[in-house]
Amino acid sequence: MDIATAHEWYTTRALDDGVTYIGEPFIKAFYRCNIWHVRGRDRDLLVDSGMGVLSLREYVPLVTERPCIAVASHTHFDHIGSHHEFDERCVHRAEADIMAAPTRASTLADPYVTDDIFTRLPPGSYTSSEYAVNRAPATRLLADGDTIELGNRHFEVIHTPGHSPGGIMLFERASGVLFSGDTVYDGPLIDDAYHSDVAVYVATMEHILELPVRVVHGGHFPSFDGARYRALIRRYLDEKAAG
Repeated sequence: MDIATAHEWYTTRALDDGVTYIGEPFIKAFYRCNIWHVRGRDRDLLVDSGMGVLSLREYVPLVTERPCIAVASHTHFDHIGSHHEFDERCVHRAEADIMAAPTRASTLADPYVTDDIFTRLPPGSYTSSEYAVNRAPATRLLADGDTIELGNRHFEVIHTPGHSPGGIMLFERASGVLFSGDTVYDGPLIDDAYHSDVAVYVATMEHILELPVRVVHGGHFPSFDGARYRALIRRYLDEKAAG
């Protein structure tokens, strides 16, 4: 398989609402985490940080321009790989132990991380069998109802267990912008991981169905609007109700 160069590993795309998408284009879509950067007045926000196979701070200067809070939507390998590069690291308390002492099993690197998840391999000495997430103990533990403050912007923490125990979404009510992590995205939702719980996931989906969202930036696949958000949740609930 071809090997990518360091300078082409990450791509960025500016969106509305002061949001920038950061992606790793040579990871196949199902495994490719959407990394979201949000500009604030006093500090910036990073929602998830990708696999961490290459330094995010070195190759995406955007994330180093101002103080930046790195929030983990949850602790699977594709979402927290570069969290150790940031001084401020936030995660829900239910998964703080994984951030502090990640293993290939607890982060789902086993069984997912193989060369097959790439279209081009990372540069340098990368080896899939030796891939591991670096420890990144949280500097702040999050709970439902907490707020991430950027000065002029305020993101509410919504605890959304089911996919994983400490899954969260971040919602800016003033703009209707939602960062939904792996709770809701426009693709196949995963509820059979080792610490997933379908019954809890169903309760979560019922709870968040009527959230007044305008645009949703998920953990995977393209962003979508509020109507699609509700349709995706209803489809999941209908599928589970049908057995």
